Amino acid sequence: MTSRAHVLLWTDSTAAYLDAIKAAGLADRVLVDTLPRREKPSAEQLARTEALMAVAVPPGLLSAMPKLRWVQAMTAGVEGWLALPDLPATLTLTCARGTHRESMPENIIGALFYVAKPYAAAVENQKHNRWAHSVAQPLTGKTLGILGLGAIGQDVARIAATLGLRVIGTRRRPEPVTNVAKVLPPDRTPEVLAESDFLLLLLPATPETDNFINAERLGKMKPSAWLLNFGRGHLVKDDDLIAAVKAKKIAGAVLDVFRQEPLPADHPFWTTEGIIVLPHIGGPHPQRDRVVARLFAENLGRFLDGKPLREVVDRKAGY
Repeated sequence: MTSRAHVLLWTDSTAAYLDAIKAAGLADRVLVDTLPRREKPSAEQLARTEALMAVAVPPGLLSAMPKLRWVQAMTAGVEGWLALPDLPATLTLTCARGTHRESMPENIIGALFYVAKPYAAAVENQKHNRWAHSVAQPLTGKTLGILGLGAIGQDVARIAATLGLRVIGTRRRPEPVTNVAKVLPPDRTPEVLAESDFLLLLLPATPETDNFINAERLGKMKPSAWLLNFGRGHLVKDDDLIAAVKAKKIAGAVLDVFRQEPLPADHPFWTTEGIIVLPHIGGPHPQRDRVVARLFAENLGRFLDGKPLREVVDRKAGY
């Protein structure tokens, strides 16, 4: 009988992952340890684990796992993993790219409606029994610029095009994309900034994208444009965005991700008029564990069969 591979699920809710392993017919081929995130693996677990699934690990842990060959990150962003000083060069790292597709596009479209339609003002006026007539701004005919036309960006483009928005954007490999009028390479980002009525950030966190939206790039946007960041908090230079909104160089911003989360109570984003703070609601989904579990189970089967894994992280690109 072939020996079973040792797998460690280091997360708080493991039921969906165990179910997915069973549904994929892999239960008899693996020995699974489960461990809550607040606990640390035992020496025995560290010594025997060959495949690990986790949100994150502390520095020094991976170097104590001599049999580890594959890590499945539970999120699309892997900047924390890539920053580990002991990340082995030969370790295969896969991410959960694409598992936000059931929730994030809807939440991004919701943000577009929020800034274009007067619903928030109407709710506030209702608290004071105040009838204040206003005119909703149309989305039809406006331009949505997307920096980072990956899976999420393409889903947003599909919905946005249905609503009558013109979609443009950037992509590392600028092949044509359905529902996108103009796909440009990253070095033509200024064109997207200048044309967009709404600018959506979906870029990964890499050294090249840190502080990507700064005073210079904000200055290329329309004074009537809105910035929407559903990518990574490090994409935006906080002080420059606050200054641009206060000076009305742009109309405002909807931010769902931040450099530090939870956002500190004394951060000026909270009190800057024109900046809307969302508590990282873009990606979470009531059934997201099941979505990630399907990806994990498929990759586990590939791992056991010696086949190429899905969503392998390109360490040079940073995602």
